[in-house]
Amino acid sequence: MPVSDGVTTDAWERLSGRYDRQLWLERCAVGTALDLLAATADERTLDVGTGTGEVLRQLASRPARPREAIGVDTSPAMLARVGALPACWSVQVADARALPFADAEFDVASASYLLQVVADADRALVLAELRRVLRPGGRLVTVTPAIPDAGLARRLARVFDQLAARRPDRYGGLRALDPRVALPPEGFTVMEARWNVRGYPSLCVLARRL
Repeated sequence: MPVSDGVTTDAWERLSGRYDRQLWLERCAVGTALDLLAATADERTLDVGTGTGEVLRQLASRPARPREAIGVDTSPAMLARVGALPACWSVQVADARALPFADAEFDVASASYLLQVVADADRALVLAELRRVLRPGGRLVTVTPAIPDAGLARRLARVFDQLAARRPDRYGGLRALDPRVALPPEGFTVMEARWNVRGYPSLCVLARRL
């Protein structure tokens, strides 16, 4: 994960040992995002901000999993906890603001619980890099904490967002963000959005690279 307004790479290194304790709050939204992405066996897949590998694990368990997938993160300690992956899958240390891949190298990409921890000034850089490494017509799915329009989930999301504002060094990952406004200026067309309120109230957005 790139440096954020409140959570540095060093902080993610320190958090790596206990990060998986809260994964149960992310899993349903990650599953929803992968349903939207619908990656096929022939599509080369990139997961940016892969952390300890939840997206990769869920993707590997799907019947039509991609034959090749790469997960990247700035935290070596996070990547060390990813575990075994299918053949032709890998992880590597990389910054989302400067991805070490060729133009149009991937068919699909995911950014799960990443964009809200990126510094505001860097978010456009990350999205521009995702666009660059995706082929024309390639698909991107994002997952971010967000604030629903109504209900108990809205109240809970507002509490999380306030915690993130008060203690970004510890709770910055709970910052609410709706990426649908940021995607079109960076060359993406928003195709579909789904809410998931089991766990962290989260918004899953599918977009296509122009």
